[in-house]
Amino acid sequence: MALFFDIESLPKFENAVVTIGTFDGVHLGHRTILNEVIKHAKEVKGESIVVTFEPHPRKLLFPNQPIKLITPLQQKLDLIIRGGIHNVVVAPFTREFSQLSAEEYIKDFLIKKFRPHSIVIGYDHHFGHDRKGDINLLKEYAERYGYNVYEISAQLIDEAAISSTKIRNALSEGRVGDANHMLGRNYSISGTVVEGKKLGRELGYPTANVRQSEPDQILPAIGIYAVRVKWGQSTYKGMLSIGRNPTVTDDHSIKIEVNIFDFDQNIYGDMIEIEFVEYLRDEQKFDSLDALKEQLHKDKAMAVAILNS
Repeated sequence: MALFFDIESLPKFENAVVTIGTFDGVHLGHRTILNEVIKHAKEVKGESIVVTFEPHPRKLLFPNQPIKLITPLQQKLDLIIRGGIHNVVVAPFTREFSQLSAEEYIKDFLIKKFRPHSIVIGYDHHFGHDRKGDINLLKEYAERYGYNVYEISAQLIDEAAISSTKIRNALSEGRVGDANHMLGRNYSISGTVVEGKKLGRELGYPTANVRQSEPDQILPAIGIYAVRVKWGQSTYKGMLSIGRNPTVTDDHSIKIEVNIFDFDQNIYGDMIEIEFVEYLRDEQKFDSLDALKEQLHKDKAMAVAILNS
């Protein structure tokens, strides 16, 4: 496996089988494309290559319409590499790059940098200035530049019924179970444990307050969730709140707080990863701390049942 950030000093790839995309989420639909790349690379005894972009193109092209990422760059790269791809190239998405015509994109980027034996692409993939390039243009230039084009059909992609947009929508609505189904894994965020007001301890449910490491990564909707927490080499069960804690504070800022079951360690300053398993309930304001505590008992029982199933 090799990872490249400098597209001006790429090696000479042997029988390169290439696919290109943002691959935000590396979801099951993306896996369909990556598996095709791996398959064709094996057939020609060549190298599988994924070309992705940083930053996400929409950040540069539509700065007034900010996009929340499903997978920050490092997580995305880890998932692609873990799937068996030989080479991942992170191409800087600049204003100059975005101005390349579709023909220049093929000639000066794909051919010059990768000399592809084959290109694997979704039927609806577009590229070049104003997204004028498509699968048909790639096929038109295939004979001139000596590469094959393999199309991921509409049927194959539509059968998966998955897109990054659908996953973002599910997460923003708290439907983490649906998002996980489309991702093929549990959605996760990482963050540093920071000092809180320690109100959870008074209720018998001490929480780790988490400062999200990647502010550009989408945070699921306000609510209570069953989660798994990775700390170091260990994984623990827990329940997590995303919200404003209306019962105990008038502070309207959104906080991430996780109660880790059967855990008694000082982890201030440590990094943890939180996997969202299932939504439990919406955030509520209770009439008393006793009522809140009673609900927390129910939440934990429900979370344990879900996490043990």
